[in-house]
Amino acid sequence: MPESEPPPNRLRAPSGAALTVRVQDFARAVVTSPELEIKLKRAPNSPSWSLRDEDLDLSDLPRTPTRAPSMQIVGPRKAKIPSLQGWADPSQRRKILHALTNHELQAAELFAWALLAFPAAPEAFRRGLWEIMQDEQRHTRMYRARLQAHGGEFGDYPVSGHFWHKIGGIVSPTHFICAMSLTFENANLDHTVESSQAALVGGDPGSAVVIDQVRRDEMNHVRFGWHWLRHFKRPEQSMWEAYRESLAVPLHAGRATGKNFDPDPRREIGFDENFIEELRRAHAHTGPGGHRLDKPGGQPLR
Repeated sequence: MPESEPPPNRLRAPSGAALTVRVQDFARAVVTSPELEIKLKRAPNSPSWSLRDEDLDLSDLPRTPTRAPSMQIVGPRKAKIPSLQGWADPSQRRKILHALTNHELQAAELFAWALLAFPAAPEAFRRGLWEIMQDEQRHTRMYRARLQAHGGEFGDYPVSGHFWHKIGGIVSPTHFICAMSLTFENANLDHTVESSQAALVGGDPGSAVVIDQVRRDEMNHVRFGWHWLRHFKRPEQSMWEAYRESLAVPLHAGRATGKNFDPDPRREIGFDENFIEELRRAHAHTGPGGHRLDKPGGQPLR
């Protein structure tokens, strides 16, 4: 590296002295920068975990990400995603990969948001958020590269804010991991199997490789959520009780599974059998698109 360039994890102060990048500043840039390249910038290897007084003031905590006009979040009716059966059609394949890119970008933004939202959480927890944020950035770059390989670019189609729209009730680290790690990423253990198979059948083995890598990373992300739910829950609670208590409306447990629920990866992560059986039950009461069905007698299933 030329001597005139600072190391990648440092900024250059006006005096020429190197300044270590703070985690809070980097995370805020991921959420609030409109530029995709800044949102996907590789994180520094040795950031500063120092907190300032302003970091503890959450009055200006972003509730939505800042994005360039071509990446602005729109309503779900304007951001239609083809079914996976469309993977063999080049035009539909690009739309599917575009949606997957947006899903991972939302995840990167939201893990960065959690670093801003929970500055007083245990440092080990925050370091886990930091690592997962970097995984989500990498996933976004990987899907974007597949989109580009098929002649597309991120911003070509409208995008939804499916994950962002669910943060209204998230007011604690426990709420966050129950939503992101143990619901959305948990469901992705199933979704990625279906997506990988669709990519292979549709003649796109390169995308299948990326999806399989994402799934391996999701295993670690769900394991992170399981570990910290055990840490945060009350001693008298079961893991399932703690999870259900911390699910913020409109989320429900059926959202933690895909079309075909597979208990094996959950067992590998360490889920207890009661939690797995409750997930299976929730899956059985969840309709297409994750819509919750009613229990017998008209009682809504949570």
